[in-house]
Amino acid sequence: MIAEIGLAALWLAAALAVLQMVSGAAALRAAPGETNPLAIYARPAAVVQAFLAVLAFLLLLRAFAVTDLSIKLVATNSHSMKPFIYKLTGTWGNHEGSMLLWVGVLAASGGLLAAFEKRLPERTMGATLAVQGFVALGFYAFLLLSSNPFERLPVPAVEGNGLNPLLQDIGLAIHPPTLYAGYVGLSVAFSLAMGALMTREVNPAFARVMRPWVLGAWVLLTLGITAGSYWAYYELGWGGWWFWDPVENASLMPWLAATALMHSVSVLAARDALRTWTIMLGVLAFSMSMLGTFLVRSGVLTSVHAFAVDPERGAFILGLLGLYIGGAFTIFALRAGAVAEGKRFAATSREGALVFNNVMLSAILAIVLLGTLYPLLTEAFDVRVSVGPPYFNPAGAIFAIPMLLVMAVGPLLRWKSDKPARIQFELMLIAALVIGTIALVSFFGRFPLLPLLGLGLAAGLAVAAVLPLRGRKLARVPTATWGMVVAHFGIAVSLFGMACEGAFSEERLAAVAPGGTEQIGGFAVTLEAVTPIAGPNWTAMEARLAVRQGEGEPVFLTPQARSFWSPPQSTSESALLTRWNGQLYAVIGNQAEDGRWQIRIWWKPFVTFIWYGGLLIGLGGILSIVGRMRVDLKRRSASAKGAQRRADIEALGSSGGVPAPQPAE
Repeated sequence: MIAEIGLAALWLAAALAVLQMVSGAAALRAAPGETNPLAIYARPAAVVQAFLAVLAFLLLLRAFAVTDLSIKLVATNSHSMKPFIYKLTGTWGNHEGSMLLWVGVLAASGGLLAAFEKRLPERTMGATLAVQGFVALGFYAFLLLSSNPFERLPVPAVEGNGLNPLLQDIGLAIHPPTLYAGYVGLSVAFSLAMGALMTREVNPAFARVMRPWVLGAWVLLTLGITAGSYWAYYELGWGGWWFWDPVENASLMPWLAATALMHSVSVLAARDALRTWTIMLGVLAFSMSMLGTFLVRSGVLTSVHAFAVDPERGAFILGLLGLYIGGAFTIFALRAGAVAEGKRFAATSREGALVFNNVMLSAILAIVLLGTLYPLLTEAFDVRVSVGPPYFNPAGAIFAIPMLLVMAVGPLLRWKSDKPARIQFELMLIAALVIGTIALVSFFGRFPLLPLLGLGLAAGLAVAAVLPLRGRKLARVPTATWGMVVAHFGIAVSLFGMACEGAFSEERLAAVAPGGTEQIGGFAVTLEAVTPIAGPNWTAMEARLAVRQGEGEPVFLTPQARSFWSPPQSTSESALLTRWNGQLYAVIGNQAEDGRWQIRIWWKPFVTFIWYGGLLIGLGGILSIVGRMRVDLKRRSASAKGAQRRADIEALGSSGGVPAPQPAE
């Protein structure tokens, strides 16, 4: 009965999405100050819909946990001999399950918004819930009509086909759910933006409601991309941390748009500026998440990350993309002129710096979008091209370098208007650090230009990140300011790791007989033996590498060449030796006819700083959320006290200024 209950829950949730959409639209049609009787159902419909969608996902999770081979999805993507953790994560390691997870998180977010958000005017909340219900309805239709996760087999399978071995990793438990939650956070931001645009309530109060959703989505996208990068780095065995794979780009593009949106909505909330920017970026960020959904699930891409599905599903998603995004941009074009202009500011101000960086982020987004879609367009004309680092790195750097320089200076500027002469010392210090670092590194050798510039910018940005704390009592610095400092410092840390990996990495590819030794990065790596081993659902040839640095004791690494039998596939399992100043990375290949084994070894100085920086960026975002929530709570508390004080004064005035008599005890 698991499948039948889950399917029924999805159909009921879809019906409630219709009710939510209609009720929300009824609230929008009501005149200001009036209430449409139908509008009262929008909030309860969203809450119950959330319960049913989450229930459906939990039932599918149980089906995978018990390996219910009567359900087609389980039989296709699981196996009774698979480790239990991978049975669970396999729930979303496929097309249908991942879409159900997406819908479950989408519905849960809408339910939370409906249940707890009381600050928005009812017309704006109704419009927001109507848009959220409309978005959810499209995905329910996609699941129920095209990608039913609960489809039964006529006869239960004897055994399942298993899960892609590359997905049988703890990274599957972290990376996709985190990314999906980030995407869905952008859907709420999109719904809020459209609701405010339709009611012309684009103001700081609306921005304060929208800001936690944007910050939360941005944090989740940051952590999801960081986890995905490290997962690909150690799992695929190619030694790199970013390949500009189209599906990697599909997660990067929403992050770029969300970064611009995060800064824009903060300015609107604090300074009542960038109103139109905020709405446009809200639409753009969700557009990029929808585009990523299309790329991953349409079958137009061949990638280790992609779910290859039939063209009909791709056409369905493309239709949703056109409907949602085309409709949103149409409404934006019709209504943007009616949005009142926010407060003005000078170019040399903190707002001006944020606008400049938003333009740079948008340009980088356009570069990534073009490089991702161009091969698909040429392939339609039977011309196959490959777009990779030689395009993305220099083209992106043209806009990333000035963006990072302005990001270093922007937090030091005052709001509304400022003069660069006021921060002359800080400007000279940052410039000296950038130029001095580049000159110092160049003195020790010739290195590629982009990593060299990255090292200089990382040094300047690291110091610039903490300059806003200069002269302040640290205990009294607002939590949100600490969040900005930590996030900007995290960007410097990641940039340092990227630059070091690009400038100083060493690689050895050799055929080594047992007992042979290779030298790399100050390490002596000796192949002691290669032995066969067996795992729960795989066999492997495992190398034993003794790694010595100087006269120290050896450390042993055990890279493997695995062979899975369900489904049949071979993978390379890397082995890592982490030190404070980098990682030694080793993989084993095939055995040659003369008995030697192919061994590939990298020494990657400070490569781990890439992911340490990503964690710091995420931590900075979390601190910003906490800080903003504290400020909003204080503001609401002060507003409630003010309202109570005014009510008391009015009560005194109506009684002639004489306090009401107190009852006798």
